[in-house]
Amino acid sequence: MAMKVELNRRTFLRGLGVTMGLPLLDAMSGSQSQLLAAAAGAKESVGASPTRMAFMFVPNGVIERDWTPKGEGANFEFNKTMQALTPFKNNLNVLTHLCQDKGKAHGDGAGDHARASASYLTGAHPYKTSGADISNGISVDQVAAMQLGDRTVLPSLEIGIEGGRNAGSCDSGYSCAYSSNISWKTPSMPVAKETQPHLVFDRLFGTDAKDRGKRDAARKSILDMVSDDARRLQQKLGKTDRQKVEEYFTSVRDLEKRIESRKKFNPVLPEGYVPPTARPNDKVDHIRQMYDLLALAFQTDATRISTYMLGNAGSGASYQMVEVNEGHHQLSHHQNEEDKVQKLQKIDQFHITQFAYFLEKLRSIPEGEGTLLDNCMIVYGSGLGDGNRHSHDDLPVILAGSAGGRIQTGRHLVFNENTPMNNLYLSMLDLMGADIEGIGDSNGRLQGLLV
Repeated sequence: MAMKVELNRRTFLRGLGVTMGLPLLDAMSGSQSQLLAAAAGAKESVGASPTRMAFMFVPNGVIERDWTPKGEGANFEFNKTMQALTPFKNNLNVLTHLCQDKGKAHGDGAGDHARASASYLTGAHPYKTSGADISNGISVDQVAAMQLGDRTVLPSLEIGIEGGRNAGSCDSGYSCAYSSNISWKTPSMPVAKETQPHLVFDRLFGTDAKDRGKRDAARKSILDMVSDDARRLQQKLGKTDRQKVEEYFTSVRDLEKRIESRKKFNPVLPEGYVPPTARPNDKVDHIRQMYDLLALAFQTDATRISTYMLGNAGSGASYQMVEVNEGHHQLSHHQNEEDKVQKLQKIDQFHITQFAYFLEKLRSIPEGEGTLLDNCMIVYGSGLGDGNRHSHDDLPVILAGSAGGRIQTGRHLVFNENTPMNNLYLSMLDLMGADIEGIGDSNGRLQGLLV
């Protein structure tokens, strides 16, 4: 019979060059969780789980006629594009009429796509340059990371689907740094995203190049490397915690297998052929692997803050999986041509379907008295409203999760037109326990959000 044990929330399993976090266990409740809640300054009950925040970015806006829900408040219905979110209606809010004013030209002319991504999390107007003298604002995720990041292994995690660069011009005289990044540590320092799942995995579990080589050579998994530590831990845990750890290990090993399977195919390549990056060839698999890794990062408390770019600003990616062969950016200038509008709606719906996959992943992970999703604040949106008009008002925004029950969910909230998006971010920073009075062009907290 397992003896009763109380574990510190920052308990890790250790092995050859590896540090592996654990999900929240019953043995971690009590005094340790009380200290955690007090340190975060959060209005949570004893034994409460930490709150996580993440920001999803999709490029090129949306087809608003198929996006905007019908009705307001709790009596709303999802429109065509968001049907996949129906099972999560009570776990999220749809926010209408939020605006990023600093994404507008303000005398700088063309370049709305670059400004859309640059201002998305900063609420700042980027300095128009294609040189090294870039200047933006500090993004909400990095504001949180600077104040709260020392509580986790990684202060923040930045991931994406498309690679980018921080030099040269990518949009009408704006540096590629603006189009490729939504996370900014300082006005002149974007935080580059990682697009390769196996490198995100290694970053989460702390393998360095030398130890990774040893692991690959021995064909060992992360779980194999921490097995001795895991075995000792299991002997101390109760039945419920043992089951949680087993389920967690199963999800880790499954993810490892999916990532490692991409490395086993080694064809003989023609002389001079430059192999592609290690990213999965299948876009759906790539997107979902990244979502799985983000869920894993939150589950293990490796980080509580993350950003995820589903595409760079102005992305020209095609979506053959939904029978759209034209480039996304090209289609976004649809000039109200119905066939193009319908194809864009398919892309919007595709991204929402993948987001629903992520929400289900979070909701399937028990934590505390609820689920991991309950303890999150997940923003899904774009820096453009209508891509055809390059509008920066009426942005498509979803906020999923309730921050441990402190956000009232299950509603379509319609605000006054041109309400600053940064009011939402200020409210989220409050819920994270950050001490800040303003961000970007915020003019207060977002009203009507909390319970």
